[in-house]
Amino acid sequence: MPPLAEAEREEFLETPGVLMRVATVDPEGNPHVAPIWFIYEDGRLWFTPRAASDWLRNIRVHPRVALVIDEEAAPYRKVTVTGDTQLVHDLGEDDVWRDRYRRIARRYVPETAAEAYVQNTIDQPRALLALTLKDAVVTTWRMPKRDESQTGMWHRRYYADGSRYAAEADSR
Repeated sequence: MPPLAEAEREEFLETPGVLMRVATVDPEGNPHVAPIWFIYEDGRLWFTPRAASDWLRNIRVHPRVALVIDEEAAPYRKVTVTGDTQLVHDLGEDDVWRDRYRRIARRYVPETAAEAYVQNTIDQPRALLALTLKDAVVTTWRMPKRDESQTGMWHRRYYADGSRYAAEADSR
């Protein structure tokens, strides 16, 4: 699949309503994945676990995470990120960054509902985490556009030698 151009990636990461999945490793070495809200600002992915979040506990021990941001409809844009998270604000410092949390909530629900959500959960401490894309391994892809070779639908390594798409991909 063709990678997203930088402008395509930026536009996709700013698309409202798209969830991010954060993968962590628990203290016993087991994988843990959670779908979460996020916002992309200043070249960073920002996300907010609550105090009792398993994935916050995991990140405190192992700050390295894998993130997946994707869409279910065409053109099936996908961004995967592997890197170290940064604890920007710990639990109890919510007042310092609450405006960012409002912006996160507004990506997923209408503005009045977002403000109600913030006010209704204001007594639930959250941490603020960030992952800087320039410091991470970022992979992107999407389905080929009409004017692009359809052999770009998969990476060449997935086409069986001798198949039609393998031959087409090899001839490019």
